[in-house]
Amino acid sequence: MKMKDKMLAAVASHARGMAAKHRMNVEVYLNKPAGIGEHSCVVESVTHELEELGKWTDILRTLEEEYDHYEQS
Repeated sequence: MKMKDKMLAAVASHARGMAAKHRMNVEVYLNKPAGIGEHSCVVESVTHELEELGKWTDILRTLEEEYDHYEQS
């Protein structure tokens, strides 16, 4: 595997992990908001998590569209 391919695979793997993290945080907020004691504004917190999710899914989309590289795990 070429260095370029290894680098793109590493970026894709990282982006998938970060997207999964933020997707899970949204699920927690939506399903158990009372359990999140340190966040006084759940809507603001969900918005932040969605922004982060969007950032990482955009990176994955860019890898696919611009570099023809997107490995699904």
